[in-house]
Amino acid sequence: MYGSDGAADNAERTAFRKAEKKYKLYYVEHSKSSKKKKQPKQVDLSEVLDPKSISESYNQKGELPPGIVAVNCGFNRPVFRLEDRPGFYFIPGALTVEEQCRWIRESLRNFPQPPNRTNHNAIYGPIRNLFVAAKEGKLLVEEEGSDNCFDSESSASVSNGDAHRWKFYEEDIARSRAKSCKSVSASVLLRKLRWSTLGLQFDWSKRNYDVSLPHNKIPDALCQLAKRMAEPAMPIGEEFRPEAAIVNYFGLGDALGGHLDDMEADWSKPIVSMSLGCKAIFLLGGKSRQDEPLAMFLRSGDVVLMAGEARECFHGVPRIFTDEENAEITPLELQFLHIDDHCYLEYIRTSRININIRQVF
Repeated sequence: MYGSDGAADNAERTAFRKAEKKYKLYYVEHSKSSKKKKQPKQVDLSEVLDPKSISESYNQKGELPPGIVAVNCGFNRPVFRLEDRPGFYFIPGALTVEEQCRWIRESLRNFPQPPNRTNHNAIYGPIRNLFVAAKEGKLLVEEEGSDNCFDSESSASVSNGDAHRWKFYEEDIARSRAKSCKSVSASVLLRKLRWSTLGLQFDWSKRNYDVSLPHNKIPDALCQLAKRMAEPAMPIGEEFRPEAAIVNYFGLGDALGGHLDDMEADWSKPIVSMSLGCKAIFLLGGKSRQDEPLAMFLRSGDVVLMAGEARECFHGVPRIFTDEENAEITPLELQFLHIDDHCYLEYIRTSRININIRQVF
């Protein structure tokens, strides 16, 4: 995944790296001749902060663990901050199940659409309707220059602006007529989708925002939601201006290495981070990788805010949980029962989506 700042300064020995390795997904080793299904190694989760339990305890008894403070900001649900990480807030269950489902749909169907960029752009160029193509079982096939492998006109085209063109075709047509062409299934590409960018586009190679790149504005409904969620972390009298967003897609075994989000001009404005899908472990460190990070669970519907000093803290996601016991997505499963939602349900049962929205300038 994106985001590690690439520092190799004895990273294996830092406190942050040790925590990453502690919670990372590892499997129990079997002999080579064993046909047993791979089993995840057990992980000690006793030290992981649980926002859901904190919120429930606060609602029922008014009690909070040491170092956690409730914030009175007029929300209809509790908002908490960490005393030793100024500018860090968490809002358990901030999004309704309906809101979660809406943004899962948007994240899969619309957010990866051009001119929004994804991690696939570098190889395939802008890909249109990836989610629909995956749902329909299509293959993305390469056509090179004038030596096209197809003469069919019934395809959805993808072009990266040079001699290479990629088109989606029905599987039976692609399999029978693309023997000399490179191809990849849309479902594989969907599973390998790691990020998409909304609003102002981020240039990963230069690690800055390139305002010259074509882009659409962040959808108004998402802007309004982000403004509302950002309120607890905003300077008094100021309103959050959503200008860019990065959507991360996590599958089984994926992780987001420890990093800083430091490319925005004003760190007093928060990053609004929304969790969707399978439960994850989030690590919040300090200003050095040597600082011991705090581990906490993030569930679907949780929102985290990072502003001010918290923007200088290393953070990452070493693990998501996709097993039935720990993923905790039953409410989403019940909401996605309609046959038209089957593909969303199939995806989110083993995935996590994180939408983080920023004010750039």
